[in-house]
This record gives sequence, structure tokens and C-alpha cells, in this order.
Amino acid sequence: MMPSSGETDELAQPLVSELELAVDRGREALKACQDADGHWLFELEADATIPAEYILLRHYRAEPDDLELERKIAVYLRRIQGAHGGWPLFEGGALDISASVKAYFALKMIGDTPDMPHMQRARAAILVHGGAARSNVFTRILLALYQAVPWRAVPVMPVEIMLLPRWFPFHLSKISYWARTVIVPLLILQALKPIAKNPRGVGIEELFVVPPDRVRHWPKGPHQKAPYAQIFAGIDRALRLVEPLFPRRPRERALAKAEAFILERLNGEDGLGAIYPAMANAVMAFDVLGYKADDPALGIARHAIDKLLIVTENEAYCQPCVSPVWDTALACHALLEADGGEGAALAHQGLAWLKPRQILDVKGDWAVQRPALRPGGWAFQFANDHYPDLDDTAVVVMAMDRAQNASNHRDFADAIARGREWVEGLQSRNGGWSAFDADNDYEYLNHIPFSDHGALLDPPTADVTGRCLSMLGQLGETEASSQSVRQALAYLWLDQRKDGSWYGRWGVNYVYGTWSVLCGLNAVGLDAQTPQIRKAVDWLIAIQNPDGGWGEDCSSYRLDYAGYQPAASSASQTAWAVLGLMAAGEGQHTAVARGVQWLLDRQTDNGFWKEDHYTGTGFPRVFYLRYHGYAKFFPLWAVARYRNLQKGNSARVLHGM
Repeated sequence: MMPSSGETDELAQPLVSELELAVDRGREALKACQDADGHWLFELEADATIPAEYILLRHYRAEPDDLELERKIAVYLRRIQGAHGGWPLFEGGALDISASVKAYFALKMIGDTPDMPHMQRARAAILVHGGAARSNVFTRILLALYQAVPWRAVPVMPVEIMLLPRWFPFHLSKISYWARTVIVPLLILQALKPIAKNPRGVGIEELFVVPPDRVRHWPKGPHQKAPYAQIFAGIDRALRLVEPLFPRRPRERALAKAEAFILERLNGEDGLGAIYPAMANAVMAFDVLGYKADDPALGIARHAIDKLLIVTENEAYCQPCVSPVWDTALACHALLEADGGEGAALAHQGLAWLKPRQILDVKGDWAVQRPALRPGGWAFQFANDHYPDLDDTAVVVMAMDRAQNASNHRDFADAIARGREWVEGLQSRNGGWSAFDADNDYEYLNHIPFSDHGALLDPPTADVTGRCLSMLGQLGETEASSQSVRQALAYLWLDQRKDGSWYGRWGVNYVYGTWSVLCGLNAVGLDAQTPQIRKAVDWLIAIQNPDGGWGEDCSSYRLDYAGYQPAASSASQTAWAVLGLMAAGEGQHTAVARGVQWLLDRQTDNGFWKEDHYTGTGFPRVFYLRYHGYAKFFPLWAVARYRNLQKGNSARVLHGM
């Protein structure tokens, strides 16, 4: 029988010698991955969508053939094809119609013929699921550029949106950063409607149940409900009638404003928004605006995309973005936990690399909501000055503070102060924190036809709020001393689910969210017997797998979620659960010991852990991520913390994470 909360079982405690060996091996393995300049960067893998879009971008522009690269991407796409014949959004997931259409189109573009067995299986699976006409809006835009569907398959988004005042119900400042950077170049494409060059003349007519010209009802998002869905559908129909009548001069002004938006945020070789969809759209927008092939802006924008490629001996794929700041900050935390000697020295090198990447002189889009606030955040990527994020900033600040306290120096004091100021200044009015903006919670906008993905906004979430709370607590704030802490706690109490868990927006899912919040509650000094903490602890213990690990599937984001469903244990999710329980004062609990033993038993010969699961989230229900670094630093962190608590004089975790 599972011990009740707080119960221990001495026989279940892993040996300290075994823990020490695992920590040493994990530290040495992580050390070997550190770049000479101090940073870490691990692969960031999504689904078939991005590598397929990369192929289609090259053919849209009729770029010179790179047959070897195409061959390697084809090998990758064939390997990740699901047993159901289509392509999923994550390892072992159900067929996703949009990913499957793009992957099939890309493979056919590369040269795979429809009569090949894997293509036959893919086509049959796509047709069973309604055909390519059931694809999402972004896929239908791509197909419209290739003249595979008519433009009426795409919701109307007039470029004149660029001229709307802030008080208008739809305004760029009311949607998320990623939506902004993706949509603005799309507005140019939708206004000018270019046609793909498609030099090989490839089409996908065979993927439609009925000819696209005969389709009258294009799909909407499953989250889109009455009355908003009907209201916005009516607006879309009206816009479709009147858009051809829009006067020329306002359109020209709007196109110029969209172009200026892109140029201001082009972000050098790190690309617009530093995310693939925005970067690819920017290249196509420059093309249709008449930029010459040797124009520096176009050249830089296109080169930024190739920097996302991962090319190995046999395979290749395109990443959605890169994660050096996130990887480096988390690796530093793991090494600081591992030991105060070489691990701390390696972490200090990483933090020294991070320090000059703090954004101190650019007021990004977040300043629309907080114009008086000074910049002070870090971005996720090498550079993304207009779009630093609160999650990365809180994690970097905590690592710097911990390193500083451990070594008795003040190298990072100014960076910590500015980071804290920026994070506190972007707390939303409901007490929570979003990833990139404050008060980005105009929920009605997720019902416009264009938002069939349901990810147009960046509202406050429990996981980011827990992280910012962790930062404030590590820097000495408590419920008694800080209004920000009190507001955050009020938000979290309202956001906790009845089963005791919290939602994880940026990691899969309730295990991630619950870990994030428990760390924050501990950091601000809440008693471990607080009822909300006890409920969360009981939930984590109740969902532990019989093998001792924890797992949660990406399907937990489904709209009809009614509670946890068992899933195979994974290294990162097991580490999160163990870290969360230790933050809640359960370092001696049998569940923690069993979780740590699961990690010890599965450490590989190279010092890391194997993880094929997708445990990162881009957009719930739409886009998931496999962080190749997660199975490298999170398990090390959990095992090292467990060892430290066993050896220490206090059962309380003393750090924000």
C-alpha cells in the first residue's frame, strides 16, 4: 500500500554512494556539453511541421536544389511517420491532419511518389480523417500560396489591421508576441496573394475528398463556441464582401506599416521573433514586396532560417527556434545543486555568458502595457530584444543569486536587481504572470476564425506565476512583506484544480505546473501543511506510476480533460515530480525515494537519461516540443537535491527552484 503523506520507508532510501556516483557522472556529462564560451545549447525538436515547411519554403521560392539536404529531411520525415499512417504532434500521438498534409506534401516535393507504400498509407489516413480540407488555418494559407486551395479557404485578415487604434477590439497589442510576429508578414501575403514558384510543379490533389473549389464549410477550432464564433464568422463573411472595395491609399499605408514592423524587429541572424514561422513569413513577405535577392534584409532573414537546421550524417530537420538562454540557465541550476566546487565553477562560466545578454536598452512590445518600466529581461534565444520573457528572466535571476550567495561575490548584483524590477513590473492585474506580456487576456479573440489553434493570446498561467514567485521568494520576499507575493498567491489559489494540481502551459502538463507552483510556495515561506500544498502533494503521490516514475501525455491538454490518465514514466517528468515533492517538505517520503531510484536505475552509460517523450509545450493541442536538454539537467538536479537533503541538517529546500 502507498504510504500516506509524510510516511517514510528507510529500506527504500537509495544509498548515498549510489547518489554520489550518479551526480558525478551527470556533472561530467553536462560539463562535456558546455561550449567554450560558457553556454549550453541542446536540440529543440518539434513535429513534422517545421521541416516540412522548410522544404516547401525552398520550393515556394525556387531556391537552388540541395538534394542531399532534401534526402536527409526525407529520411527524418519517414522515420517519424506514425503507425496510423499519418504524422502526430508528439511521439506516439494521434494523427494530426495538418502535420500529415505538410509532411506528405514535402515528401512528394522531394521526390517520393504517391505509389510508394508509406505515401499510400499516409494518403489513406489523411482521407479517412476528412482530407486536406480539414487542415488548420496556417496550413490552408500555405496551400493557398501553392494554389492548392482557394483563398476563400482562409479567414479574411485585411492588412488594414495595421492601422487600427489601440481601443479597437482587435489590435496587435492585444495578441501574443508569437501571434504578432507571425501574423504581420502574413497580412502582407494575404493582401498581395503571391503564387509559389513550385519549379517541380508538385500538387496534392489526391489528398482532397472533394475538389477544394467545391468546399463551402472550412473547419473552425474545437474551442470556438457560441456566441463569439457566430459573431466573428459573420464579420468574416462581411469582410470578404467589402475587402475588394478598400481604397488603395490606406492599403499602401498599411503595407508600409507592416513592412516597418518587420524591419524594426528583424533581429539580425536570429530572425523575426526568433521563431521559424515568423522568420519564414518574413522572407516570403520581402519577396512579394519586391526585395532583390542581394538585399541585406532579405539575405539576413533567409540566413537566419538555415541556422535552425540540425544536420547529421543520415538525417536532418529544422528546429522551431533555439534555446540557449533557457538551456544555460537550467544547466547552471543543476550544476549548482550538484556541487559547490567544479559544478559551481562551470555554472559561473555559464552565468557570465548570460550576463551581457540581459536586455537593458530596448523597450520591446511589452512596453505597450508598461511604458514606464525599464527593460531588464532575458530572451529565450541568442537574441530577441523585442521579446524577452518572464520565465527565462526569473530562472536566470535565481541562478545568479544562488551562485552569488555560494561564492560570496557580487558579480551579478546589478543584473539581478534589473531582472527583478522587470519581472515585478509585468505582473498582470489578476496577480499572475504571463510569458511575454502583462494583461494579454482578451479571451474573445481566440474565437476569431483565424484563431482556430486557440493560441492567439498570452494570458497569465500557473507555471510562469510559480516561477516568478520562486524568484521573489529566493530574493527574500514573503507573503507578509510583498504585495506582489500576496496577489500571486491569490491568483494561484483560484487557479488550483479540484484534484490539487496546477496547469502547466509551457511544460507537459499538470506535473510541470504543480512542480513550478510548489517551488514558488516553498520559496516564499509557506508552511508545508498549507491545505493547498497538501492537496498538491497528495495528487503527485497518487499519480506515481507502479515503476516509481512519473509520466503524463500531451493529450492531457485536451478540452474535455477530466483528470489524470496514466502515461509511461519519463526522466524529466519524474524529476519535476521529485523536485516538487521535495519543495513541499517531502524529501523523506517513500514516493520521493522511489522516484529517485527510478532515475538512478535509468541513467545511461553516458551519464544522461534517455527520453523520447515530448515534455515541452509550444501551444497546447497544437504544437509540442522535445527539449533534448531536459533529460540531461533535470534528472541530475533532482538526484543531487535528494542527496543534499539526505546529507543536510534541514529537510527544507532553500532555493527557489
